[in-house]
Amino acid sequence: MLAAPVLLLLLVPFSPSSAAQLPNPGQAKVALVATNGQPFPWDRMRLPKTVSPFHYDLSLHPNLTTLDFTGVVRIQLDVHEDTRAIVLHAKQMQVSNVWLLAPEGVRPLRVLEYPRFHQLALLSDSVLTKGRRYEVQLEFAANLSDSFHGFYKSSYRSSSGEVRVLASTQFEATFARAAFPCFDEPAFKANFTIQIIREPRHIAISNMPMVKTVALPGGLLEDHFDTSVKMSTYLVAYIVSDFLSVSKTTQHGVKISIYAVAEKIDQTAFALDAAVKLLDFYDDYFDIPYPLPKQVSQPTLENYKKHIFYANLAAIPDFQSGAMENWGLTTYRETGLLFDPDKSSASDKLGITKVIAHELAHQWFGNLVTMEWWNDLWLNEGFAKFMEYISLDITYPELQVDDFFLGKCFDAMEVDSLSSSHPVSTDVENPTQIQEMFDDVSYDKGACILNMLRDFLTPEAFEIGIIRYLKRYSYQNTVNSHLWESLTDICNSDDLDKGRMKHKEFCSQRSVQSGASKWYPGDELDVRAIMDTWTLQEGFPLVTVEVRGREVRLSQERYLKTDDHSLTEGFLWQIPLTYMTSASKTTHRFLLKTKTGVLHLPEEADWVKFNVDMSGYYMVHYAGDGWNSLIKLLQHNHTALSSNDRASLIHNVFQLVSTGKVRLDTALELSLYLSRETEIMAVTQGFGELVPLYKLMEKRDMAALENQMKNYIVDLFRGLIDRQEWTDSGSVSERVLRSYLLLFSCVRNYAPCVTKASQLFDSWRDSDGTVSLPVDITMAVFVIGARTPEGWDFLFEEYRRSLQMSVKSRMKSAMTVSPLQDKLKWMMEQSLHGEVMKTQDLPGVVVSVSKNPRGYKLAWDFLRANWPTLIKKFDLGSSTISHLVTEVTNQYSTREMLDEVRSFFGSLTEESGSEMRCIRQTYETIEENIRWMDTNRPLLQAWLDKRSHRVQTELLQIS
Repeated sequence: MLAAPVLLLLLVPFSPSSAAQLPNPGQAKVALVATNGQPFPWDRMRLPKTVSPFHYDLSLHPNLTTLDFTGVVRIQLDVHEDTRAIVLHAKQMQVSNVWLLAPEGVRPLRVLEYPRFHQLALLSDSVLTKGRRYEVQLEFAANLSDSFHGFYKSSYRSSSGEVRVLASTQFEATFARAAFPCFDEPAFKANFTIQIIREPRHIAISNMPMVKTVALPGGLLEDHFDTSVKMSTYLVAYIVSDFLSVSKTTQHGVKISIYAVAEKIDQTAFALDAAVKLLDFYDDYFDIPYPLPKQVSQPTLENYKKHIFYANLAAIPDFQSGAMENWGLTTYRETGLLFDPDKSSASDKLGITKVIAHELAHQWFGNLVTMEWWNDLWLNEGFAKFMEYISLDITYPELQVDDFFLGKCFDAMEVDSLSSSHPVSTDVENPTQIQEMFDDVSYDKGACILNMLRDFLTPEAFEIGIIRYLKRYSYQNTVNSHLWESLTDICNSDDLDKGRMKHKEFCSQRSVQSGASKWYPGDELDVRAIMDTWTLQEGFPLVTVEVRGREVRLSQERYLKTDDHSLTEGFLWQIPLTYMTSASKTTHRFLLKTKTGVLHLPEEADWVKFNVDMSGYYMVHYAGDGWNSLIKLLQHNHTALSSNDRASLIHNVFQLVSTGKVRLDTALELSLYLSRETEIMAVTQGFGELVPLYKLMEKRDMAALENQMKNYIVDLFRGLIDRQEWTDSGSVSERVLRSYLLLFSCVRNYAPCVTKASQLFDSWRDSDGTVSLPVDITMAVFVIGARTPEGWDFLFEEYRRSLQMSVKSRMKSAMTVSPLQDKLKWMMEQSLHGEVMKTQDLPGVVVSVSKNPRGYKLAWDFLRANWPTLIKKFDLGSSTISHLVTEVTNQYSTREMLDEVRSFFGSLTEESGSEMRCIRQTYETIEENIRWMDTNRPLLQAWLDKRSHRVQTELLQIS
């Protein structure tokens, strides 16, 4: 699953938010009581392993008029231990007529319910015998959910104004149980045969192709779908709608179809081509056809072509996350799939291809091979995030995805630098904790440590290892160690690696080289020992480098934004260090396994840069004169370092200000070189470090210093801004950068930008929206137009009329930047109601309003006033709720606001979210902001004054 765009705990018993507290081991057990007052036969949130499903026969009848559904499920079971109780999941549904279909005959089962664990117990009068197979049948009924998970209602308004309803599913992580009774844990894999009853005016689609349609009494139709591959419940999917579709077939014979509402079907061509190209790429890269047919003994292309396989992609009008990887039926926000060549931007194209690449990668990482439990979610999401960049770098080189990967690592570090972070692999138990795993640590940190490992092992060795992992564990569940074992001793081939010629060549070439590894010649690396330090402990290392002649002294510690140094103790990583020097552009390598170490350079150097291209997930502090030597390099010859190296220096130096390792004026001196920077990664990272400084001041009464800081940033990038053309020319990175720079300069009231944007908006409005604006500059134009009530109203009417999702998204964002407080408040209220503006967009609207200096208090008040509705609609612990909480509050920097935030979140109960990690992260972030301002505000004022004086002196000398 991909988190929505703007997009865990130590094992404890159970949070009372979803379970009664259970006793510690050794204490007397507390019997759980079912809803009818009888003892419930199971006392844990995780299901027992006494029985397991191997096949579901699921029949459903959703009614899109009454907005409810009924169904029957027959589950075939293997019994692993003698038992009288079958414990499975069901949530908020009426279950009736439960039968055991045993070899001896059909008999009813008694049903007990324990809602806090979402569990049903089916009780048999006789023992179900170990080693035998049984079948249970349950009838059930429920309402279509009015949230965005389970089997839920979605709707859209046609251009004629008619509201049309559809029903769709979102089961990850723990919501299949709200759609049908099931064993709703990822390790309980089974095959699914699904039938769906519908009206003739609708269609039904599911994970597998339809095999037949049967006419029923009353004019209804029943679609029968082929039996699925073996998969986890969270990957089951079905949709009943009036969608249309377009199709193409891949080179490997997979028919791909994209489904969307009729009036937007003409916006699917780009996504369809991308899906075809990417599925072919993954088929080749993983050396495993999609999906590997169980009935084929050898997965060769010849055998594969005897079978027809399908992959559906659907654009859902109401969708909480960014997309979902359901096997054979991936689902998306409309903005994640629909593209108009004339109206969509370069960043839209980049975003759509990335999300498709992510979900299709999941068909192997996550679907074919699935983590055993949600503690290792990163095995799914980190890999899918990582494969976005690997696949697009090859299939769409013009998108220049390498220019954007590093930003994911910086995002992860932002969360990972807090003491409330968590290891990549973290014990979790209840649904709220599971939901909290869908965060930047699982996705972005997971991807970044995989990128580090790939660089560490070499891309060829890494590819061999992950293919071996996928083949070895197809249709199974895995833990961390399975991956590390597959990446170890890769050239000791087994049967699974046969037929991979380029890998044979790689291993034969390596065997004649001087060593088995470019890190430790002659030694086979212990991948598990290295990677356990990155996945089983939270945070990341700060490596301090001190150069003394040819000697380089190294030390490592945990980087943490806190004044409590005891929290950084006891951490040790095995760090694959890379470095280059002024004397040699060769990338040198060293594995730092200890707290301290010493390197010897071949010759003395003017400067040393560690973490080359920032391929490693760690930060570097250059002690002694190290930072000054790098600042001199950037000022005189910044292109001696790569764009990623420059971006990492900007990031590291400003982050080290927070821990007192570097003075703020040193970081600001380094930033001066940015006046000559042109590469997107370094430019945007410069903005990323400098803009938050004045954003902190916007929430205080500090107008003079705030404006000084804003003017400094505009002056720094003035040359680059002035060179931007108001067109759609250039590469993807150039176009994305243009949008960024022009938006920034217009928001900051840079006169040339405001003048040009005002002219363009006026001519666009005068034409009643018919004049075509260059796509890349529309955000800047819309933002300026939305500053007046008349302009805002015109923009909103265009928003209502538009069927282009990317255009609507830009208009909506621009309207939230308006200084008109009544409009900001109205937008949030309308998004909550969901009629004019979609409720799925509410989190983005509220967060954007919270960044607006005229709206931040409105957003905070809205969050508090509507908290119960928000957690019901978007689900407790979800990435959406976490994003709302952290983003609305992360620019506060006063003790008064900290007290206000603590007062509100402290008033919550565990049922309403008081134990969520995002709340602890919020407290930490505000406390860090307060410390930063107290320490650095005088330094910032002095440096800006000094610079202003220096500039004025230079101007006088020139004149």
